[in-house]
Amino acid sequence: MSTSNEILGAAVVRAIAKDLSVPDLIRTTETLKQSGQAGAVPTLYATWVQHNPEHPLLYAVLFNQGVALTDAGELLLARACLERAIALNPEFMPAYINLGRIHERLGSVGLAVVQWSAALTRMAAVTGSAVGHKITALNQSARALETANQDEVAETLLRQSLELDRHQPEAVQHLVALRQRQCEWPVVLPSERLDRETLLKGMSPLSAAAYTDDPLLQLALAAHYNRSELGAPPAMDAWPAAAAGGPLRIGYLSSDLREHAVGYLMTEVFGLHDRRAVEVFAYYCGPEARDPLHAHFRSTADHFVPISHLDDDGAARRIAEDGIQILVDLNGYTREARLGVVARRPAPVIANWLGYPGTMGSPYHHYLVADDWIVPEESEPYYSEKVLRLPCYQPSNRHREVAAAAPSRAQAGLPEDEVVFCCFNGAQKITQFTMDRWLLILAQVPGSVLWLLGGSEATNARLRDHAARRGVARERLVFAQKLANPAHLARYRLADLFLDTTPYGAHTTASDALFMGVPILTLSGRSFASRVCGSLARAAGFPDLVCRSPQEYVERAVALGRDPAQLRALRERLRVQKDTCLLFDMPRLVRSLEGLYQRMWDDRQAGRLPRPDLANLEEYLEMGLQTDHEVVEVQAIDDYPGYWRSLLSQRERHRPMEPDRRLGRPATR
Repeated sequence: MSTSNEILGAAVVRAIAKDLSVPDLIRTTETLKQSGQAGAVPTLYATWVQHNPEHPLLYAVLFNQGVALTDAGELLLARACLERAIALNPEFMPAYINLGRIHERLGSVGLAVVQWSAALTRMAAVTGSAVGHKITALNQSARALETANQDEVAETLLRQSLELDRHQPEAVQHLVALRQRQCEWPVVLPSERLDRETLLKGMSPLSAAAYTDDPLLQLALAAHYNRSELGAPPAMDAWPAAAAGGPLRIGYLSSDLREHAVGYLMTEVFGLHDRRAVEVFAYYCGPEARDPLHAHFRSTADHFVPISHLDDDGAARRIAEDGIQILVDLNGYTREARLGVVARRPAPVIANWLGYPGTMGSPYHHYLVADDWIVPEESEPYYSEKVLRLPCYQPSNRHREVAAAAPSRAQAGLPEDEVVFCCFNGAQKITQFTMDRWLLILAQVPGSVLWLLGGSEATNARLRDHAARRGVARERLVFAQKLANPAHLARYRLADLFLDTTPYGAHTTASDALFMGVPILTLSGRSFASRVCGSLARAAGFPDLVCRSPQEYVERAVALGRDPAQLRALRERLRVQKDTCLLFDMPRLVRSLEGLYQRMWDDRQAGRLPRPDLANLEEYLEMGLQTDHEVVEVQAIDDYPGYWRSLLSQRERHRPMEPDRRLGRPATR
């Protein structure tokens, strides 16, 4: 049998002699890749191109050469190959698409969009391949424009793509997320070829958390997303058995161990772990990072293992070979997550904590870490995992860097002597229900302003227009420009009261506000994301600022806004309690976390490892999608179980469901 070097040598000779056909060339490159000689592929292509300059398929070979050079990280050489391929055959659409990707990777987003636009203008013929190339070009352009904060244009391109093929879950996810980020209400906007059910089923679980306070629907959507995006769990290797005895080997899987909201929250956790109880492995699956926080995580973990360069099988194998007993998924359904790794079950026990605020609805997450407020006992049926609880769910960083100098109110565009309400949550968390409540509050507190984190100019203008339509002067919405985190924290001192969003409330942002001495008024609903801020406010010693109904939220905000002395008293109370409150007691949180890990491992050793409860979730999804959640605010429904029983009773007249443990329907299993 010929060696890979012999195969390469023979192919080079034939290429020079113009005796290597294009199919043989491609087969040879595939053989080289499979034998571990991928580095030789660009050389073989270059030889063939040099000696076959008149070949009618030269443009296609140049394209393949560009792909090989891209894979090798030689972007400038790859760019030259693709530009030459387009010059030889201007109708060859894949070259435009890949050339645009290279421009994007080189930091030239504008040139990338130019290439994709050029491809779109050339695709007039209605053929299967033309439609496919057009969809790709539209999606690539939309993604690049979204990165560049050109949200409105990106949305238009995504809609064009989905009009051609509505069965694109990723495009639907981006479309819904874009509309949320722009405060485009209604968020779910059907069109002639894009129906409402497709949009709802394609929504990401993270977007669903901001869309409605309906934990049963969110569970059903999470399970649907898991099935459609990840499919059945892959066949698994026989991983080495995780040994018992000694400190528990805990693996933290995260893309966010860097300058990121989750990174800020996790700052102290690794260093506070008792090494007699746990051995800390950090598996980093994010982009290359060189910031100080990333370096901190590298230094405080016992083992810091980058896995971004590994495929799912390779990353899972590394975790298993490290003997991890409990894998803590700090991403869940968030950007850059590696759920394909988790699906391979590289550890005997898998827990969901912190990164994604909700249930995973997956067959491989055994536990969810929460607290008594976020998931009270009666809400456990809304979660597929077994719920374990900390004293307070969310860690915090007691050593935040805060800029020494803060702007004055005048410099920030705020009134000197009026009440400043603020909310620095992302615009994607602002629903029309929340915005209308804020405007009711402003209308009843004369002179007050609402200080928001600025979005795009179009989004800011959209919110001001909405205020004007509700009779509130546009200038009473003040937008703060984005700043580096130390400077952003310093300006919190200018605000009097933080008004939380719902159903997706403040998490890291709440911790920041309370750390900086700004009290938070929040409305706790029923879903996980809607109750985190209430947990944090209670842990800071402010249960009186956690409201249970929209009416209470508005009335409490108005009363506080009309009573500056009470606002000052709240701030003073927060200052006094800050160093002793539960919220910032990180040693206690980490000790409690270690106790939960021991409980998980004891369950596993005793054969009590919980089985995720996924019963009837397709049926719950079917019924939950019938409500228009932008017309009916489920959070305001007093009898939530009754609301769902009514939905299910309609279905059971035609197709009875198997019993389950939700809504008082006893399970038979």
